[in-house]
Amino acid sequence: MHKPGDVVLGGLFEVHYTSVFPKLSFTSEPNQLSCQGFDTAGFRHAMTMAFAIDEINTKNNLLPNVTLGYSLYDNCATLVIGFSAALLLASGQEEQFLLQKECLGTTPVLGIVGDSFSTFSIATADVLGLFNLPIVSYYATCSCLSDRQRYPSFFRTIPSDAFQVRAMIEILKRFGWTWAGLLVSDDDYGLHVSQTFQSDLAQSGGGCLAYSEILPWGENPAELKRIVEIMKRSTARVVIVFAHQIHMIQLMEEVMQFWEYTFDCRFAPPPAGWVEAGGEICTGQEDLESVGTELLDVSDLRPEYNIYKAVYALAHALDDMLQCEPGRGPFSGHSCATLQILEPWQLLHYLQKVNFTTSFGDEVSFDENGDALPIYDVMNWLLLPDGRTKVQTVGLVKQLGSKGEELTLDEEKIFWNFDNKQSPLSVCSESCPPGTRMARRKGQPVCCFDCVPCSEGKFSNDTDSMECTSCPEDFWSNVQRDHCIPKKTEFLSYHEPLGICLTTTSLLGTFICAVVLGIFTYHRSTPMVRANNSELSFLLLLSLKSCFLCSLLFIGRPSLWTCQLRHAAFGISFVLCVSCILVKTIVVLAVFNASKPGGGTSLKWFGAVQQRGTVLVLTSIQAAICTAWIVSASPAPYKNTQYHNDKIVYECVVGSTVGFAVLLGYVGLLAILSFLLAFLARNLPDNFNEAKLITFSMLIFCAVWVAFVPAYVNSPGKYADAVEVFAILASSFGLLLSLFGPKCYIILLRPERNTKKAIMGRTKT
Repeated sequence: MHKPGDVVLGGLFEVHYTSVFPKLSFTSEPNQLSCQGFDTAGFRHAMTMAFAIDEINTKNNLLPNVTLGYSLYDNCATLVIGFSAALLLASGQEEQFLLQKECLGTTPVLGIVGDSFSTFSIATADVLGLFNLPIVSYYATCSCLSDRQRYPSFFRTIPSDAFQVRAMIEILKRFGWTWAGLLVSDDDYGLHVSQTFQSDLAQSGGGCLAYSEILPWGENPAELKRIVEIMKRSTARVVIVFAHQIHMIQLMEEVMQFWEYTFDCRFAPPPAGWVEAGGEICTGQEDLESVGTELLDVSDLRPEYNIYKAVYALAHALDDMLQCEPGRGPFSGHSCATLQILEPWQLLHYLQKVNFTTSFGDEVSFDENGDALPIYDVMNWLLLPDGRTKVQTVGLVKQLGSKGEELTLDEEKIFWNFDNKQSPLSVCSESCPPGTRMARRKGQPVCCFDCVPCSEGKFSNDTDSMECTSCPEDFWSNVQRDHCIPKKTEFLSYHEPLGICLTTTSLLGTFICAVVLGIFTYHRSTPMVRANNSELSFLLLLSLKSCFLCSLLFIGRPSLWTCQLRHAAFGISFVLCVSCILVKTIVVLAVFNASKPGGGTSLKWFGAVQQRGTVLVLTSIQAAICTAWIVSASPAPYKNTQYHNDKIVYECVVGSTVGFAVLLGYVGLLAILSFLLAFLARNLPDNFNEAKLITFSMLIFCAVWVAFVPAYVNSPGKYADAVEVFAILASSFGLLLSLFGPKCYIILLRPERNTKKAIMGRTKT
C-alpha cells in the first residue's frame, strides 16, 4: 500500500502469516515466493498506520503544511521478504508497481514503523542502523534490541522482554506458581527471552522450571508430539510461552483476499472443487458494517495503539525538527533541517528527545536505549455462556522507576476454567509449614525439596524456611518447633517433695536442738549437765542448730548471697561444732589425767578460758578460709544447660575448687583429730564414758562425709544440693543423737541417775 506525500514513512506488517518457497531446479528461472494465510490482525495493523497518518494530515497543530505519505509492505512472516522490503524502503529502489494504471517510482522513507518480529527487527536494525534510519517497532520485544551500540536507530513502543520477563515473574509470585514449564520460539526472540527469564527467575527465587523446550518453525508433528508428551508427564500445571501466534495454534486452513473469508463467498472464477450451493460469488459490494469480524473488532486494540503511538512519535519528531529556528539548530554550525533536504539521521536526533501525550492521555517518550515506558496489560480468556471466548483485561503491570515492577490484579474478574473456579496449584513440592525447613533433593531443582522437622532447640516460624533458627539461650523449641518457649528451670525447690522433706527435716532438727537446749537450760544445775561441761554443751547445741539451719540455704533458687553464704555458714557452723567436740574430748582426757597422782597440772593448763580460746581460734581459722575464698573466687549462681537441653539447672558454682576443698579438709581434719582422741579415751571409767559417745558420733560424722564426696561429684544439678543437704542433716542428727540422746534419757527418764554420787561412781575395770 502506498500513498504519496511530502514526507513518506515506511511500514512493515504481517498481512500473511506464512510463505511458500519455490522449488529450485536450477534448470529454469525460479518463481517468486508466494505469501499465504491471510492474517486479519496483521492487516488491521497496516490499516492502523494508514489511519494514523490520515489523522495527522487533518490536524493543524501537528506538521501544518506538510503532508505525510506511507509505503506499507507485507513481510509474510518470512525474514527474507521482510528484510528485502526494509531495504527497498530505505533505498527507494523498487521494481515499478501498478497503481491506478500509472507506473510510479518510490521515494526513500524517512523512518520505518515495524517490524513485528524481533528476529526481523534485529536483521533490519543491524543494517539500517548503519545509515541512521529510524526504526520504531510496535511488537519486537527482544531485550537484545536495547543495545544502543549495535542498534543506534532502533526504537519501540512496546516494552522489552526484560520487563516482560519481570512482569511474568511477578504474576508467578502472585499466584504462588513455583513450578512451571517454558516454551519459546526457535528464533532470536525466543532464545533471548529464554535466557533472560531463566536468569531472572533464579535471581528472584520465584520458582523453577520443570522443563524448557523450543517450538519448531513450520510443520513438525513429531517434535510437537514430543513436547506435548513432556507437558503431560510433568507435574507442572503452568506453562509459560514466549512465542508467536503460529506456534500456539495449528495452521489454520488457508483463506484467500480477506473478503472471501469475511463474507463466505468466492470471487470468480471459483477455485477447483468449489460447490456453489451453500456459497455465493463475491460481488465486491458487500457491506463491511453488516458483519462482525476479527478485523472490525475494536474491543482490544493494544497492538494497534502501539502502532498509533509509533506513527505519532515519528510525526512529533519531524514536527520538532521542522520548527527549528535557523542559527539555533543542533547540527553543524547550529544549522537546522529543511523540508527540501531531510536526512534520516536528522530525524533520529529529534526522535531520541521526543516527548508528547496522546489524545488518550498517555505519555510517550523513549529512554536512552530507545525503549518506551514499560507497561503491560494482564489479559484473561473469559468463557462466555454461549461457548464463545472473550479476552478481557484483568490487571496491569507497570514500571516504578528503580523500585521495580508493580502488579495490579482484579482477581474477582479472572476466569479459571476449573470446577472449583480457583487458580491451579503448580509446585514441585508442597510448602514446608512452620516447624520445618526445606531440604534440597539431590540432583533436582531448588523448588523440589523435602520438609525436614527442625531439630531440638531450633525453630522456624515461616513457611518454606531454608534454615531453622536456634532458640535463645534461655529458650527451647516447642513440640511443633514453630516457636521458642522458656526453658523449664530446675533447682532444689521448697515446693517439690524432695525439697519439702529436706526442709521439714531441717526444721525438725532445729526444733529438737531447741528442745534439748531448753532441757539443759532447765536442768542446768543438775550434776549431769554440770559434769559435762555445760558451757561447751550449750555452745555445741547452738552450733548444731546453725548446722540444721544452714541446710536451708541450699534449698530455693540460687542467688549470689545464698551461694556465698551457704558454704561459709556450713563450714563455720561445722567447725564450731567439731571444735566444741574436740575441746570436750581434750577436757575428758585432762580430767582423767588430773585424777591420777601428780596429774593436777594438766587440768590447770586447760581451764575454761583456754577452752573458749581454743574454740574461738579453731573457728576463726575456718572464717579466714571462707573470707579468702569469697574474696578471691566467690561462689556464684550459674545457669547450667549441659545436663538437659530443654532445662536450665540453677546451681552454685564453687568459684574455687581449692577453696572448697580446703574448707571441707579443715572440717575433716578436726573431725578425724576428735575421733582419734575420743578413740584413745574410749576405755576410761564410766564417769568418763562421754568419750565413747564422742567416738561414736565422730565415726558417724566421718562416715557420712566420706560417702558424701563421690555422691556429690556424681549427682547432677539439684541432686548435688540434695546430697549436700542430706550429708549436713545426717551428720548433724548423728552428733545430736549420739551426744545428747543418752543425757536427755537420764535427765528425763532416769532422774535417779542424775546425782553426784551416780556421776562420781566408778566401775571395776
